[in-house]
Amino acid sequence: MFKNSIYKSVGLVLICAAYTACKLPEVAQRNENKNVPASFSHSQDSLNSASIQWRKFFTDPHLIDLIDTALKNNQELNITLQDIEIAKSEIRAKKGELLPSVNYRVGAGIEKVGRYTSQGAGDASTDIEPGREVPDPLPDYAFGLQANWEADIWHKLRNAKKAAVSHYLSTVEGKNFVVTNLVAEVANSYYELLALDNQLDIVKKNIALQSNALELMKIQKEATRVTELAVRKFQAEVLSSKSLEFDIEQKITESENKINFLLGRYPQAIVRDKGSFTDLVPPTIQEGIPSQLLANRPDIKQAEFELAAAKLDVKVAKAQFYPSLGISAGIGYQAFNPSYLLRTPESLLYSLAGDLAGPLINKNAIKAEYISANAKQLQAVYEYEKSILNGYIEVANQLSSIGNLQKSYDLKAKQVKALTESIDISNDLFKSARADYFEVLMTQRDALQSKLELIETKKQQLNAVVNIYHALGGGWN
Repeated sequence: MFKNSIYKSVGLVLICAAYTACKLPEVAQRNENKNVPASFSHSQDSLNSASIQWRKFFTDPHLIDLIDTALKNNQELNITLQDIEIAKSEIRAKKGELLPSVNYRVGAGIEKVGRYTSQGAGDASTDIEPGREVPDPLPDYAFGLQANWEADIWHKLRNAKKAAVSHYLSTVEGKNFVVTNLVAEVANSYYELLALDNQLDIVKKNIALQSNALELMKIQKEATRVTELAVRKFQAEVLSSKSLEFDIEQKITESENKINFLLGRYPQAIVRDKGSFTDLVPPTIQEGIPSQLLANRPDIKQAEFELAAAKLDVKVAKAQFYPSLGISAGIGYQAFNPSYLLRTPESLLYSLAGDLAGPLINKNAIKAEYISANAKQLQAVYEYEKSILNGYIEVANQLSSIGNLQKSYDLKAKQVKALTESIDISNDLFKSARADYFEVLMTQRDALQSKLELIETKKQQLNAVVNIYHALGGGWN
């Protein structure tokens, strides 16, 4: 009968605890949307340039060396690698919470109780042996083991460990995303540097051309065919081009230092091929199909793992409403004299206890944690959907950019050819007095501007190819 009453009492407590735990706060729920368009264009080809390893995608050996150095020395990447180590440690910590904790204890002390206290009055006449009283003050020696364990009834601890694993996988994808960004940034900066080199070369050649025109104006002035105004105009144009030369040289220095920063080193010259920049042919891009972004882009995969962790965090927070079962045990020896310490069973002590505890009244803190975890889950859903949408739009923008830049480059190349030919024509017309100096001046200025724009367009073409390779998720594998 006594045992039955105990079982009924325990059962009643469990029923009450379960009932109170079931009364959870109402929260919004939403499933993530993974739907993406079937294709970026009318093509359904699944070939994807993101699968190409970056060492094969880029063909310039100097650029490959720079990227390789950056992947070894870049500080931001190394910081991210430490985030991975931190996440690994978090997994170990959560895994350890699933197992019992066992501690050892070794202690020694001494105690003097008052003669007229209840303890002193009761123990004063105690004999440990006939004619031998308990020592006063009383020494105390003990050693033993103590174990504690929380039974993971509601999978609270296991879900917390799974969430830590998801966070770890998220940091790995975060590292991959840093790698893709770093590869793209080094490549874009390298092409920018090559473009500046070629622009500087064009400006220097133009300065020589303008200087010759200035000398021609001086001769024409002596022959009274032009005025001092023409000489001053051409002189000002030469000075303007020399000023532009120094501006470009400053940009080259800044671009070199930007690359050096990405490579984690102090300023030094960047080894590169300063050949004809306009002859570079961008690699052909295969965009594949949009659904491949879910597997290729590290930022999307990172958001997916963060979403999985957020869902598990909700389960962990929900489990806080349920009672937890804790078990503790201990065993050891304790005596007031070291010579008695190992006497069994007189000095042996042991304990075994279990307790069931759960929230009953004033669960505001647990409710707040649960609502907060659910809100973070919704944030993770939106973040995941946003990363997919952003990835698709980035690819679509760069695909459009590649096509339009090619058309623009073809037209600018024709413009450069026409204006370059017009320089000789304007000089011949000026010598035969069929054109004035202003037409010669404007022709040279327009030709210079068109050449600089052609170089800028070529750089944008190469950057667009790098950017779409990055947008497709290439560069980390």
